[in-house]
Amino acid sequence: MFEEEYKLEFFKEKGYIRKVCPSCQTGYWTLEDSATVCGDTPCVEYSFIGASPMNRPYSLDEVREFYLKFFEEMGHKRFERYPVIARWRDDVFLTNASIYAFQPFVTGGLIPPPANPLTMSQPCIRMSDLDSVGKTGKHLSSFEMMAHHAFNSDKEEVYWKDKTTRLCHELLTKTFGVAENGIIYKEKPWFGGGNAGPSLEVQVSGLELATLVFMNLKRDDRGKTEIEGELYSPNELRIVDTGYGLERFAWASMATPTIYDAIYPDLTKELFEASGISHELENERYASIMAEHAKLAGIMDVRTDTKLQDLRMECVKRLGKKGFEITIKELNEMMAPIEKVYAIVDHTHTLAFMHTDGIVPSNTKAGYLARLVIRRTLRFMEALNLEYSLSELVLRQIKTFDNILNQELNDVIVEMLDLETKRYHETMGKGTRLVKTFLEKTVRKEEIPLDTLIDFYDTHGIHPRVVQTIARDMDLNVEIPDAFNSIIATRHQSPEAEKDKKKKIYDLPPTKLLYYEPTDLKECDAVVLHSDEGKVILDGTVFYPEGGGQPCDFGVISTPSKIVNVTDVQRYGDVIVHTVDSNIPKGEMVHCSVDWDRRMALTRHQSGTHVILGSARNVLGGHVWQSGAQKGLDQSRVDISHFRKIEEEEIEKIELVANETLLKNIPVEKIWMDRGEAEKQYGFRLYQGGVPIGKKIRVVRIGDFDVEACAGTHVRQTNELGLIKILKTERIQDGVERIIFSAGMASVKHVQKHHSLLRESAGVLRVFPEQLPKTVNRFFEEWKSQKKQIEKLRKHGAQSPVQALKEGAELAGDVKLLSHIQEDADKNTFEELIAIGRKVYDMEKTVAILGCDFEGGKIIIARSKDLDLDCAALASEAGKLIGGGGGGKPEFAQAGGKSKKDIQKAVNELKKKIKDLL
Repeated sequence: MFEEEYKLEFFKEKGYIRKVCPSCQTGYWTLEDSATVCGDTPCVEYSFIGASPMNRPYSLDEVREFYLKFFEEMGHKRFERYPVIARWRDDVFLTNASIYAFQPFVTGGLIPPPANPLTMSQPCIRMSDLDSVGKTGKHLSSFEMMAHHAFNSDKEEVYWKDKTTRLCHELLTKTFGVAENGIIYKEKPWFGGGNAGPSLEVQVSGLELATLVFMNLKRDDRGKTEIEGELYSPNELRIVDTGYGLERFAWASMATPTIYDAIYPDLTKELFEASGISHELENERYASIMAEHAKLAGIMDVRTDTKLQDLRMECVKRLGKKGFEITIKELNEMMAPIEKVYAIVDHTHTLAFMHTDGIVPSNTKAGYLARLVIRRTLRFMEALNLEYSLSELVLRQIKTFDNILNQELNDVIVEMLDLETKRYHETMGKGTRLVKTFLEKTVRKEEIPLDTLIDFYDTHGIHPRVVQTIARDMDLNVEIPDAFNSIIATRHQSPEAEKDKKKKIYDLPPTKLLYYEPTDLKECDAVVLHSDEGKVILDGTVFYPEGGGQPCDFGVISTPSKIVNVTDVQRYGDVIVHTVDSNIPKGEMVHCSVDWDRRMALTRHQSGTHVILGSARNVLGGHVWQSGAQKGLDQSRVDISHFRKIEEEEIEKIELVANETLLKNIPVEKIWMDRGEAEKQYGFRLYQGGVPIGKKIRVVRIGDFDVEACAGTHVRQTNELGLIKILKTERIQDGVERIIFSAGMASVKHVQKHHSLLRESAGVLRVFPEQLPKTVNRFFEEWKSQKKQIEKLRKHGAQSPVQALKEGAELAGDVKLLSHIQEDADKNTFEELIAIGRKVYDMEKTVAILGCDFEGGKIIIARSKDLDLDCAALASEAGKLIGGGGGGKPEFAQAGGKSKKDIQKAVNELKKKIKDLL
């Protein structure tokens, strides 16, 4: 396919020969007449390991700068990188390639490119080969794709295939010193993101250093070109889409056995030492083992454990032939920890990009993929018994790559990753018990369905490897799927496609949108262009249609003969459809009136959402993004990305910042802008509530406080919001917090309601509202104390307190002497002791001495009516013993003092005296 497309003048000038590889049946271009294969793995092995094809070793920073400088000198504008989270797209979560930065709006011809031609080095994240990271020596979950792009059209021809290939060739030969005869160009059709075209893979020493894509087709069901079962037709733009592997350039220049040793030399060395792993590349035997393993990984599939063992067996054979004897067991034991170190350095680099670009770990969207990498890294760190924290390693990567990574979120990232680590360990503990219970109940334990394993991971954080380990401890053998991480990453790499909601298409002119300007327009006149079954379309409307989380307007439409109610308003393309409760004839001139109270309530909550979001970002950090919103009449909600529950103090700060913003009376600007210009000026913070379609987008800006693309209705100045009140916050899912708030008169009503509740509550307790906290706390403490007393008395079973005292009584002749001292007593306890003492009077031949430590110490002395004993005199003596006094009646008396510590002594003295008297 595309064979004619590859016949370039450049190849002819240089003397390149086209051949077909007998191994993969692919066409390729080479200067070597003796060449027999395409120069790509697995048709050939790496030949650069230990023998670099470049003129010297290059660091990552050097490769990037030499590359960008070369293309700047060739007339390209250097373009800053885009985030690794594709905020500007609604079809993917992560940036997989440099062309993602320009899809779909530039590649679709909707907006012009920011420069033409341009060059950039775009960080990318790909999770589809996650299980291969660390094993093959070449796979990375994050990398930089250096690129130069040109966008050709009938109006502007920049450059196409021939110059693209010349530029690549010159870069390799003149900048990096690669020999011309060492460069092979391999033909390969390319497709992705709805586009396709011919491409050339640039092979050097068995390593693909670059891909040159010539994107000239677009997916079209009526197209005539078929690729992989899809039909394509010519695209309006012919796009040069190139990708040069930054890390691969550095690897080839350093000629190390693995890419990890080339791009993360310091951290890999440190982690090897911390893990007790000997990693001596200068040792001939060790270097040979690593080199052979890497070469084989380049030509063999290692995505499954079985195939990895096949690779190791072949490696053992090769090493034996070279005089380096090693067993398969020794090789496995050697490589297992090494692969974990490689994966850790790669994964922490990936997390550094994810989190500095604002991804918050969660169980959905990009946050799910971040958590997947976090947990895989933590498992490897545990297996190696590393004493580092995950946050420490990620922070190291952030600081190492500080020339391309944002440093502003470092404190947030440390807190976030420390919390994720804690949650991981907690989840593992709970999940382990669940797995054991499951395995005990499962009949055929060796065949756990993939969906069950995914549920274990998604719901409980338990990886299949952990399931297998638990099963092994139970003397069970459980088979788990290969490449599990790659499977679930692929499942979660893009949003679920929404089911097409087929809306009726009206062949009518676009409706004039009169609800935007002026913002206080309440009425308008219009002509009915369409009317059918209660659906009315006007030439212009003041009614806002439902959209962006804002409900539609209500109101009335008046005709010369009647007034009809508008009960729903929806947008169908460029046409606004009104649902009315009575038909209106087509062609009728009508007058529209909006329910203004409803409109203003919704408008205030729409603008209030922007203020709350900006305030949350101000208080919580730059990682805060809107995850959803819904406006209402009495209250609204905005969902934000955040890694923990919002604390009360933070809620108060957010509310204060919001209301300070209202008091500043900042103008709320609403401007229609070209999408490219808006992105250039404000960045991707624009896309909080989703990605609007169209060449032009409506930008709503509140000074320097907040700016978003928004089609909703808004106030003119922030003071028109009146008051913002946060009603509550709640966690709706992991990584997403919901803030429920009110604005305008709705806030005033909520405040009044709360004040009324306070006033009523204070009235019940007969205190002033400001005394409520202290009073409620006192009642609560008293309640706790009573509960404690009840629990102590319950220890005596169903007995009454008096009966319990009787059973512990001493005898003085034929008289029962009851005694008890209650510690940690309060007023209620003291009153209970008094009640018990009063009951003694009706008993037979009984004396009770009851003490407690309430208010410095209290002692109650009581006797039954059949005894002749002066309790008042005894109380007076007891009072002196505890630093106070006492008195009462002969049958019942009390003593009080200031020395709690002497209560026991006083009770003992009383007991002795009473025994003597009796």
